[in-house]
Amino acid sequence: MSGAKEIDPRWAEQITPELVEAVKAKSHDNKVTCPVLRKLAEDSGVPYKVAGAAADSVGIKVHNCDLGCF
Repeated sequence: MSGAKEIDPRWAEQITPELVEAVKAKSHDNKVTCPVLRKLAEDSGVPYKVAGAAADSVGIKVHNCDLGCF
């Protein structure tokens, strides 16, 4: 998909289709906020980097990021 970033293989192997769908469901206009993505990662039991990689894999940008997790 155009606009998708290259994903670090350490995180890419942990991305599930379910996680990608959950990220898509939480996004609006191909964006998701940092607090929403952090909560999704915690609820899904995955590291923040994996949730960020899932967003990157489908071209969803993380914004309003205060902690630099993504």
